[in-house]
Amino acid sequence: MPSSSPTENSASDATGRGREHTRQRVIQAAIDLLTRGGRDAVTTRAVADLAGLQPPAIYRLFGDKEGLLDAVAEHGFTAFLATKHIDPDPRDPLEDLRTGWDVAVEFGVANPALYTLMYSEPSRSTSAAFQSGMEILRGRIRRLAAGGWLRVDEALAAQIIHATARGAVLTWLSLPEEERDPALLTTLREAMVTAVTNQRPAVRDAGPAGAARALRAALPDQMALSGAEQHLLREWLDRLAAGG
Repeated sequence: MPSSSPTENSASDATGRGREHTRQRVIQAAIDLLTRGGRDAVTTRAVADLAGLQPPAIYRLFGDKEGLLDAVAEHGFTAFLATKHIDPDPRDPLEDLRTGWDVAVEFGVANPALYTLMYSEPSRSTSAAFQSGMEILRGRIRRLAAGGWLRVDEALAAQIIHATARGAVLTWLSLPEEERDPALLTTLREAMVTAVTNQRPAVRDAGPAGAARALRAALPDQMALSGAEQHLLREWLDRLAAGG
């Protein structure tokens, strides 16, 4: 089978770049309409007009309006991901947790219409950018566990942190502007910190649960045990952590 010529490859690359440029122009037009008029303002005709295209182009690029909204939500998750700061070795893990929570809430408060769209459909949790953000959160939680700070299981901690940030934003946005008290956000954040962490590292306490969580979090970094031994030890640690 004959290979493509350099000229054909160059033309194909140019076509791909042009399509992506058009796609991003449409997404930005949809975001502009969403910001100004809410979800109902994002019609295929209005988006096409603002982007300087004919409506059929929207269907060719996104399939339908829902496909366009999914692309807008993915763009939002990507923009949110870009705001996250990753410190692999924070001096104060609890302050690192607070900072990460604040960043999440600040993004939602600053982008109300986009944030509401991002979290309006549970199926959007499969987004690649959303999952990357959750990995950053899970890494932050793993560092808390390794230091003995974690009060609950890592998976539950991730759910609590994510749910409180999301709930804080949506509650804030639902309030009339004159009733929006910043103390609400601070109080919710501190309630989250209290729910998932200890005041002091639990590995200093007599109980086994905190130590089990700390050791379990450190397992992936050690090389002394075989895979089977790690699996067995993880089962034991899960039982100890659950019993704390």
